[in-house]
Amino acid sequence: MVRAAEAVLSHRAGAAVSLADPEDLGGSGRTSVIRARVVRNPLSMDRTLVIKALPEDEDPHAFHRELASYKYATALPTESRPGPQLIASDPEARVLVLSDLGHGRSMTALLSGPDITETSHAVSAWGQALGRMHAATVGGDADFRALLRLGSVAADGMDILRESAERSIDGAPSVLADLGVELTDPVADALRAACGLFTDGEHRAFSPSDVGPENILLNDVGVRFMDYEWGGFRDATLDVAYAVVTFGARLSTANIAHRVDLEVALVDAWRSEVYPIWPILGHDRDLGRKVLIARLLWVWLSTVWMLPADGDGAGQFADDSETVVAVPAGYTHDWALHTNDPRVIVSRWSDLAAAAVRASNTDIADFATSVGIALQRDWLS
Repeated sequence: MVRAAEAVLSHRAGAAVSLADPEDLGGSGRTSVIRARVVRNPLSMDRTLVIKALPEDEDPHAFHRELASYKYATALPTESRPGPQLIASDPEARVLVLSDLGHGRSMTALLSGPDITETSHAVSAWGQALGRMHAATVGGDADFRALLRLGSVAADGMDILRESAERSIDGAPSVLADLGVELTDPVADALRAACGLFTDGEHRAFSPSDVGPENILLNDVGVRFMDYEWGGFRDATLDVAYAVVTFGARLSTANIAHRVDLEVALVDAWRSEVYPIWPILGHDRDLGRKVLIARLLWVWLSTVWMLPADGDGAGQFADDSETVVAVPAGYTHDWALHTNDPRVIVSRWSDLAAAAVRASNTDIADFATSVGIALQRDWLS
């Protein structure tokens, strides 16, 4: 991995580049991520770099999508870059060399801390960073697709979350029948509308895809998003709702009581950055409705991912005729949305019901309450 990074850096520089002292930074399980010190370089490089390598059996289209995401984000003005800069890459070796964001503080640590003021400031900074990224990338869809086509035409239409969401909605009647919950037409329409936000929507912008707290670092520059796997353009309200859904499980006991206030702080901070380009979001009712629909989808998808696994370890659900695989084996665990704790899922439905009440959406409120009660009965009783 280090040798592959040295080779691609040396090729880029036109002279030998040496790296040393590799430090394992973990990774998602499928990927390897290390930090290495730059010992010798002919260019004015950072003193440390981060190297990310994907396994050889990884779908090459997935690598090309991630590479296109880093290329797109790196081309943005410095003040608008949401995360690390792409330094070099080798598609054959499936290696990315990135700038090092440093150590900083993780969002998960800030959410789990005892100081609600510090946590609130961090959550607001998270929302602002999302908004700045979205505002800076509106209208860039064509540029991103061009980068995708340079690497792989097939990667252009590949969006693992969209595909997983579509399959989960197709299988919803069967899953809900097993729980004894009715899928009413208004809720089914809301789920389909939320799924459409991946390919359509009024607020399209770039998203790294997994903007949960595990992938966020606060350093001297501010909030940085660390992982662009499956990045692409989609409706920005999906990101805001994803953040709201995923941070609850990370809150400390002291901060849980302030959960609703933290949700409001995150959404309002995001809105403050995007309001100039999307003024309709200045209306609380419109904003609340859009975020609620996206939130419904994420809570539903995280529930589907909790269902039994097939022989390949992929989340699944089944109807009378076939088994529908929600996401390829090994991928669900890479997402902040994923959890193996049924208490987290039940809590997400309860929080969704409360959010729907605040948004005056009785259809989603009643549905979320029914699903939460059914899961509490089946999983926690």
